[in-house]
Amino acid sequence: MKFPIIVLIIIVIGVGFLFYKSRGQFPIPEGDSVEVFVEEESQGLPKITDEQKNILESKENNMNKSSRTILETDGIQHSIPLNEILSGGPGKDGIPSIDNPKFISVKDADEYLKDTDVGLGLVLNGVERFYPYQVLVWHEIVNDNIANERVLVTYCPLCATGIVFDPKVGGVPQEFGVSGKLWQSNLLMYNRTAIEEDESLWSQVLGEAVLGVSTGQKLKVLPADTVQYGPWKKAHPNTEILSRETGAIRSYGRDPYGDYYTDESVSFGATFNDDRLHPKAFVLGIEIDSEFKAYHQDALKVGNTKDTFAGKNIEINRDEAGIVEMTSDSEPIPHIDGFWFSWLAVHPETELLK
Repeated sequence: MKFPIIVLIIIVIGVGFLFYKSRGQFPIPEGDSVEVFVEEESQGLPKITDEQKNILESKENNMNKSSRTILETDGIQHSIPLNEILSGGPGKDGIPSIDNPKFISVKDADEYLKDTDVGLGLVLNGVERFYPYQVLVWHEIVNDNIANERVLVTYCPLCATGIVFDPKVGGVPQEFGVSGKLWQSNLLMYNRTAIEEDESLWSQVLGEAVLGVSTGQKLKVLPADTVQYGPWKKAHPNTEILSRETGAIRSYGRDPYGDYYTDESVSFGATFNDDRLHPKAFVLGIEIDSEFKAYHQDALKVGNTKDTFAGKNIEINRDEAGIVEMTSDSEPIPHIDGFWFSWLAVHPETELLK
């Protein structure tokens, strides 16, 4: 059954109203835009202490920079067209991030999770964790801490993009929230600061700031995979599972997006005109030297797949739990997983293996 976009909009607005605790809509500047040159050493640095400045000046802690053109409107930097930033319905923090997550054992999670339930699987510093989408669909962001290391777990239901980041902005760990804004149907996050003027909007699918003082800065992607609970727990029997009791919501067994995940509709500014794959086909996207490629999930069988892209030999290994490791010359290549239309919307020149 086709899922009407108007119903989706009503659902999203309803979710935001139900859990509304917003400080208001994230302000979007108006006026004429001009291209600006931003010096690397000053780009994206909010007001900071001397100690934080020393961290920022440490070469190994500098973040990667975006290759996108930076514009300025009313004194505010941005790298995406302002008219493409849309309201998703809820205001800022209207969809509440999880800031103090709780975790349970496989035994306890088995009481409500089915083996076919999907979520994000993550192994970091010897800790194994599974974040069920039936929880993330109501929160979209988890500000986690693993072995004293801050971790940003994100999920955009409209794009099926589940991505884990190192949340350091210029070497300084940040907490992120849901802005209430969307770009190309994708989640726009914001980093919380003491002064709201120092906050920026971050595109989840790009993993970079696209509006505000940090525009052009990129977050480091951490290895994680969209996997089913059954194969994940079999491969990681000691895994910790994000608890449904971690938030105030009691509808975790129900998904408010219904048939949206399988029908052909796209929404909130995204368009689709491509006959290579269904718009909601699941792909794994990579970037090498500002070139982009997507791999249809079904094209990556269990075992080893070899490919050549951007002048590099790519080796892809997928295990029975669904974990995918991509490398080139033994160096890991981070991949962004989600719907084909979402990857194509932000990387229109992408190659595709299907």
